[in-house]
Formats: sequence, C-alpha cells, structure tokens
Amino acid sequence: MEVLAVIPARGGSKGLPGKNIRALAGHPLIAYSVAAARQTPGITRTVCSTDDAAIAEIARQYGAEVPFMRPAHLAQDLSTDLEVFAHLLAELEAREGYVPDLVVQLRPTSPLRRVADITYALEQMQAHPQAQSIRAVAESPKTPYKMWTLPSAEAGSPYLQPILPAPPDVAEPFNAPRQVLPAIYVHTGMLDVVRPAVVRAGSMSGRQILPLVHNAALAVDIDTLADFEKAQARLATLPGLVRP
Repeated sequence: MEVLAVIPARGGSKGLPGKNIRALAGHPLIAYSVAAARQTPGITRTVCSTDDAAIAEIARQYGAEVPFMRPAHLAQDLSTDLEVFAHLLAELEAREGYVPDLVVQLRPTSPLRRVADITYALEQMQAHPQAQSIRAVAESPKTPYKMWTLPSAEAGSPYLQPILPAPPDVAEPFNAPRQVLPAIYVHTGMLDVVRPAVVRAGSMSGRQILPLVHNAALAVDIDTLADFEKAQARLATLPGLVRP
C-alpha cells in the first residue's frame, strides 16, 4: 500500500512569525512531523508542502521531500487544507504519475504524536474500506449541551437557544451535572488520514469518518509562545512521543 504523509507548512504565520521552524526542545517545529512520518513503518513517502524556502530546506534536512514549491495564492491566511491537498495530489499525479492509496496529514503545529497512533489509524483505514477518512479526536473539556446562541431578530425570540437538543432522559442538560451528559469529542488536528478520491471529490474528510480517540494531553495546537512552552513540558513528561 502506498501511503503519502503530507506536512503542510506555509511561511506566512502572523500570530507567531516563523513558528514552523522555531526551535522546540532543540529541533525546528516541523522536524517533529517529519520524524513522525519517517518513523512510521506504514508510511512510504513524506512530502512537505510549503511556499517558504527556509521551511523547505529544513524539511529536506530532516528527511522530507519538497518536490515543488506551493504557489503563493495557496499560502494565504484563508487558504484551505482542501485547496492545498488537491493541488499537491494533482501535481504529483501530473508530474510523476504518482497516486497514493492513503494520505496522512501531519500538521507541524501539532507535534505531540506516537507512532502507535499513526499505525493504528492506517490499520483502521485498511480494515474499513468504506471509510473515507479517520480523524484524531479527544474528549472535549467543555460540553456543548451547556452552550447557547444569542437571540436574533431573525429568530423572533428574545431568549437564549441551546445549540444542541436535549439528549434522551435529560430534560434540561444545561442545568444537569456534566457527568450525566454524553461525552463529546473534538477534532484535535493531531492526525488525519484520508483517501485521495475524497480530496478529489472536494472534501478533506467525506462523511464516513472513523474516530481515533487519544489522550487530550496530546492535543496541543501551537500558535503562541505559551503553546510552545506547553508542548515542551509535555515532551518531557509524556512517554512514547516521537522525537527527531
């Protein structure tokens, strides 16, 4: 099976300039995603999609390919994963005739991963051929059963509206203890695997999405210096994490 790992890393971060190559525990941030791909036996190819020459050079130093640069119009603040991945897959097919069976997304900003989780995700996609993707999720610390939308003129009511209907056997979930409410899981961005046909059809996930439930401690999305410090602390304490 041909499994392509893609590391999307644009150079224009405004919140924390240069974050994708900023040092985390002695290595550039992007190196952790490259290492996760390279250390996973089931991944057969690792490619970095970037518009930035410095990112491209560091990605290559750690073992990723950068077969071509990402066009500037796909490296904007509002550029979507779908645009980036559709472009990458189309270019690889046009230039090389290369079409993978599965595509693994390893975001540089989520560096806390275990090879076992990536391997499990690939195994699940093979075991469930009808699945269109698998996504890493963790239990949400906040329940949407206690969340509301504000009244609006269009609604024709001055009252708060719960965003979710009440679950069975809980008449007023917004007044109930959290422990009696259904567990809710949030997409963490730590790992996604998708079939290329799904991307070509215009989605990064499809509708048949398998869950990869993981420890919420791995769910660090780096956007600030405080996030870097959190990730560095967890690298030092959580067992089995991938390191360059």
